[in-house]
Amino acid sequence: SPVMNFRRQTTQPVELSGRRIDADEKVVFFHVSANRDEAVFGDPQRFDVTRSPNPHMAFGGGGPHFCLGANLARMEIRVMFEHLLDRMPEIEPAGSPERLRSRFINGVKHLPVRFPPAQRRRPA
Repeated sequence: SPVMNFRRQTTQPVELSGRRIDADEKVVFFHVSANRDEAVFGDPQRFDVTRSPNPHMAFGGGGPHFCLGANLARMEIRVMFEHLLDRMPEIEPAGSPERLRSRFINGVKHLPVRFPPAQRRRPA
């Protein structure tokens, strides 16, 4: 998930994993940790785009805060990769990614790649 955490404040006492949290306490939900929960994911540290089922917390994890644009975002990334790999099947990393430095957003700032030049097309 690009969003790394959400801060909230409890409105009433609650018990979570055997620990009591009083009303008006500040709590933080870390998506980064939730998406690596060993009780939910087999081998959670391994990047696996074929993982199924994959109940990750991206797009809000479901429920009332689920991202309305989730299906559009999934389609856009799928179409982008299909077209990219169709046009540049030999694309490969050309160095290490530069991560975005943030306490709230997770992402890649710079990712060098290399690919052979395309053959020049002649006008019809």
